[in-house]
Amino acid sequence: MNDSRPAQGDPAAIEASRTQRVEIDLSLRGPTMHWLAVALFWLLLGTFEAMLASHKLTTPEFLAGSPWLTFGRIRQAHLESMVYGWLSAASVPVLLWMLARLCRAPLRHGWTLHVSAVLWNVGNLIGGFGIIAGYGTSMEWLEYPPVAAPFLLAGFAIVLWHGVDMLRRRAPGHIYVSQWYLFAALIWFPLLYLTAQTLLFWKPVAAIAQGPVNWWYAHNVLGLWFTPVGLASAYYLIPKVIGRPIHSYYLSAVGFWTLAFFYSWNGMHHLVGGPYPAWLVSTSIAASVMMVVPVVTVAVNHHMTMVGHFSALRWSPTLRFVVFGAMSYTLVSLQGSLTAVRAVQRVVHFTHYTVAHAHLGMYAFATMIMFGSIYYMVPRVIGREWPSARLIRVHFWASAIGITLYFVALTVGGIEQGLNLQNAEMPFLEVVRRTIPYLHLRTFSGILLSIGHFAFAISLVRVLIGKTRPAGEPTLLAVRHPVTA
Repeated sequence: MNDSRPAQGDPAAIEASRTQRVEIDLSLRGPTMHWLAVALFWLLLGTFEAMLASHKLTTPEFLAGSPWLTFGRIRQAHLESMVYGWLSAASVPVLLWMLARLCRAPLRHGWTLHVSAVLWNVGNLIGGFGIIAGYGTSMEWLEYPPVAAPFLLAGFAIVLWHGVDMLRRRAPGHIYVSQWYLFAALIWFPLLYLTAQTLLFWKPVAAIAQGPVNWWYAHNVLGLWFTPVGLASAYYLIPKVIGRPIHSYYLSAVGFWTLAFFYSWNGMHHLVGGPYPAWLVSTSIAASVMMVVPVVTVAVNHHMTMVGHFSALRWSPTLRFVVFGAMSYTLVSLQGSLTAVRAVQRVVHFTHYTVAHAHLGMYAFATMIMFGSIYYMVPRVIGREWPSARLIRVHFWASAIGITLYFVALTVGGIEQGLNLQNAEMPFLEVVRRTIPYLHLRTFSGILLSIGHFAFAISLVRVLIGKTRPAGEPTLLAVRHPVTA
C-alpha cells in the first residue's frame, strides 16, 4: 500500500509526493502531541491501578480500611482508564494520521482537535473520580457515571467531523482497505456509545433487557472500534515497512465485510445460561463461530504479505509490535469462536479464563499494534527520532513476555477454576485457594508490563519535550538501510 502514489520514476512527482507528506504530517503535529500526552497519562495511571487491583486479589487486607481503594472500585477505574483513557486516546491521532495520508488531505482547523482532547480528558477525569468516589455503574465497560458521557461524545464528535472532512477532500483515486476500516470505526464507535448510554442510563430499557444491551456494547466496542483501527494499522504499516503491497485486495474485502456483518451479533454469548430466549444466545453463538471467516482471511493476507520479509522483524520496532498484535488478533478471535460454544462456556464462565481472553484482545492485539503505530508515526509527525533502541527492546520484550505469561497463567488457572467449581464435593473456599498461585503469576506479569510501559513513557516524553535528535536516520533494532516515508 502506498499512500503517496507518485508516478513511477518521475522525480518531480516523487518530490511533490514527499512534500505533500511533510505538509500532512506538520498539520497534525500539535494535536498528535496533545492526544499522545493524554494517552500516556492514562496508560501510566491505568498501570498503577492494575497493579493495585492485582495485589489486592492475593492480599485483600491491603488498604482494606480505605473505601476509595476497594478492589471493586480500583478494578473498574483500571478498566475504564485503559479503554477510554489510554487505548481510545492513542487510537485517535493514529487514525487521523493514517486517514490524512491515505486521503492526501492535510488536517484543517487543528485547534479543534485540542478542544476535543481536553473534552475527552475531562470526561475521563470525571468518570475516574466518579468510580473511585462510589458513583460507578454496574455495566461492564460502561462503569463511568453517566455524567461523563457528554464530554466523551462531544470530544469524539470533533474527531468524527475531521474524519468526514478528510474523506470529503480526499484525492481522486482508489479507496484503500485501511480507509474502509478507519471510516467504519469513526461511525461505529459513537453509534455504539450513544445507543448504550441511551438504553442503559438516559432512557433505560426494562431491567431484563439491560444485560443484552450491555454485552452488545461491551463486545462491539472491541470488535467495531479497536479492531478496525488495529487492522487498518496493520494493513497500512506492514506494507509500508517492508516495501510491498498487501497480498490480496479481494481477501481484504472479504475480511472487512464479514467482520462488519458477523461481529455485531457476538456479544450475547456472554449470556449463556442467563434468563434470555434461546434463539438470542444461539444466534450470537453462530455468529461468533462464523467470525472464523474474517479472521482467517485477514491472517492469510497478513502472512502472505510478510512472506520473504520476516527478517525485517530483526530491525523494525514497528513491525515487531504490529506483527505480534496481528498474530494475537488471530489467536484471540479463534479462541473467542471456541469460547462461545455452550459446552466451553459452561466451564469457563465466571472464571479468570474470561479475564485472560479480554487481555489477549485489548492488550496483545490492540495495544501492541497501537505501540507499533506510534513508533512509526511519531518521528514523521513530530520530527524527532526515538532516543534509544535499547528502551524499545525493553518495551517490546517486557510487554510481549508479560502479556504471554498473563494469558497462559489465567487461561490455565481459569480452566482449572471452572472444573473445580463444577465439583460439588469441593468447598468454594478451596476453589479460591487453588487460584492464588495463578494470581501471583498475574501480578508478576503485571510487573513486566509495567516495566515496558515505563520504558515507552521515557522514550515518548523525551520526544515530546524535544530532547532527542531531529528525524532522519531512524532508530532501528539492528543494522538496516533506512526506511522511507
